[in-house]
Amino acid sequence: MRVFVADHPLITHKLTVLRDKNTPQPTFRLLIEELMTLLAYEATREVRVEPCEIVTPVSPTTGVRLSEPLPLIVPILRAGLGMLEGMVKLVPTAEVGFLGMVRDEETLEPTTYAERLPESLAGRQCFVLDPMLATGGSLAAAIEFLFARGADDVTAICVLGTPEGVEAIRKAAGDRRVTLVLGALDDGLTDQAFITPGLGDAGDRLYGTVDH
Repeated sequence: MRVFVADHPLITHKLTVLRDKNTPQPTFRLLIEELMTLLAYEATREVRVEPCEIVTPVSPTTGVRLSEPLPLIVPILRAGLGMLEGMVKLVPTAEVGFLGMVRDEETLEPTTYAERLPESLAGRQCFVLDPMLATGGSLAAAIEFLFARGADDVTAICVLGTPEGVEAIRKAAGDRRVTLVLGALDDGLTDQAFITPGLGDAGDRLYGTVDH
């Protein structure tokens, strides 16, 4: 498994504002989208392309275009939706599927409650969007779900991650093609399995369901 942790002053700056509990909801949403676009550059480093012939205003030349089948972007509901626009801006021709997962607050085990994906993902590169990689249970289950549908290459993009989460994804990945792209690697988890220092509940801060 390839792991990339962003090391760029603009990303660190935007993360600092995201972490601040006083950052208002509209700013939080905008920063998540901007961060997603920055992280997507690294996440798509190995996106599959094929040569194509074009004609410029000056002469014919050979370029590249995304290969078929097109990449599939899969935000994990609900918080992953906040990352979708930033990814689609970079890869507008990619297709989009949805995966709804919820974590039991007592057992911390993930459950899939909804999915909107092609029946077969054979030969597909999939990009999974989930802001927070805490214990890794939900993301590992999502990755397993995609491979079970036939995907052969999965890249997960998270704003924040923990060493525990990274290790969980590493174990789940085995010898399959999995890439993990993180905006930052935080210290670890609290007793309630929240990322520390973290940024709180990304879904709540994106959609304004609680007061921070």
